[in-house]
Amino acid sequence: MKLREIFIGVYIVIMVVLFSSFNASLLVWISFFMNALILFGITVYHLYYEKEYSPFLSSFIVFTFLFFLAAPIVQINYALQTNFKFTNFFPYTERLVLYTNSLIILFNLIFIFSYLFFKNKYKKKRVKLINSKSEKALPLTIFILFILSVFVFFASYNFISDEFFRPNWLTSSYAVSELLIWKKVLFLIPFGGILLSFQYFKKKGKISINISIIYIIFTFFILLLLWFKNPFTEKRNALGPIYICIIFLFYPKLLNKNIKTLSFLFFSMIILFPLVAMITHSDATLLQIYHDPFILIEQMKGGGISNSFISLNYDAFSNIMATIDYVHKQGFSYGYQLLSAILFFVPRSIWVSKPMSTGHLVGEHLINDFGFSFSNLSNPLISEGFINFGIIGVFIGAITLAYVLIRMMIWLKSDNYLKKIMAFYLAIHLIFLLRGDFTNGFSYYIGTLAGAFFIPKTIEYIINKSIFLSKDPKK
Repeated sequence: MKLREIFIGVYIVIMVVLFSSFNASLLVWISFFMNALILFGITVYHLYYEKEYSPFLSSFIVFTFLFFLAAPIVQINYALQTNFKFTNFFPYTERLVLYTNSLIILFNLIFIFSYLFFKNKYKKKRVKLINSKSEKALPLTIFILFILSVFVFFASYNFISDEFFRPNWLTSSYAVSELLIWKKVLFLIPFGGILLSFQYFKKKGKISINISIIYIIFTFFILLLLWFKNPFTEKRNALGPIYICIIFLFYPKLLNKNIKTLSFLFFSMIILFPLVAMITHSDATLLQIYHDPFILIEQMKGGGISNSFISLNYDAFSNIMATIDYVHKQGFSYGYQLLSAILFFVPRSIWVSKPMSTGHLVGEHLINDFGFSFSNLSNPLISEGFINFGIIGVFIGAITLAYVLIRMMIWLKSDNYLKKIMAFYLAIHLIFLLRGDFTNGFSYYIGTLAGAFFIPKTIEYIINKSIFLSKDPKK
């Protein structure tokens, strides 16, 4: 039996279990079922009819399945059996659930039609070849990146020490802008160095002395990346895309087909991550679990994987509902909320009235109106569009997302490893970006793009210009 048929079989079985155990009213049940049918249609297209490799659509499918189907169905069942409230304390309201599902259905339909439209429009778009000047400058670019990475290593020692020894619950003493510059830009420079080194290894006509030096530098890039990006200094939503990209770089056959990427993301996000969360959030210590593994089995009897879907990690659906409620009381922002994302690099010390992120804004709304106690919440792209421009914003968000993903598919086909891997990085990061809020998802990717792509490209540009000027007697 082929992997596609196995996946579809498992997919259908999970859906049957979800809907057969769904205890909501008929209208709510139908609204989720319509959402599920549309997503299943997108999945069938992706696996059986889409010829091009598109990890972007794989991520979109997994995100929608997990956050807009599986998690809210489990949460609604739990709310109906307890206090009629979601994990974020927002009350269960049938009318609002139906409206939220209508926005999700609208977004998904506009997205897939836009995706197909832009895909057809740009299907003949040619991938630019790497020019000879860039190839010649590659060894020197790699060497300068290495020197820069070593400088960052020494300059960041105090910062890294603070990250290693600071408990997770304790807020960093560094400003948000400093954290972003260090962790999302400068610490990604070795990642760019790894990509360019790998590109050099693929190059024909390499000089033997250069290849030996590049191998040594490449090894140091790997060690520096492990030093900068590890579970002690970074969250898993930031580590995942980087190391999945490394896997894709070294072993592309593991993830180079739609069914492979979809299966990997699906089973990781829907089964593996909840299991890991169950272990890490267990009341038992690791030593107790080691001596008595049946502790986990007992926990699974009480709900197991499904219990993890009740946590704030899967609050996307209820946060859309909370955003709709906020708009009903406060009105639309007419693009003002977007400024916190687009101008994320402007410090609040300079721009005192800078809008807070939408997740934080809705979190404050939940605290003030519903007695919640936590404001650092997610806010999906759908509700980001809605809080800014209403239903028109949902249209704009879906069309913009489809356009960006199709443009990044062109990068994915490139022989330039900086473009190829940064496109693949976006595909994996997409789950975090879609979950939101948009300010964090956007700024994290732009920061990574700056450190791993723009800094290496700037160095390459300066080298090329310098070589060109030195060979031009008129200059």
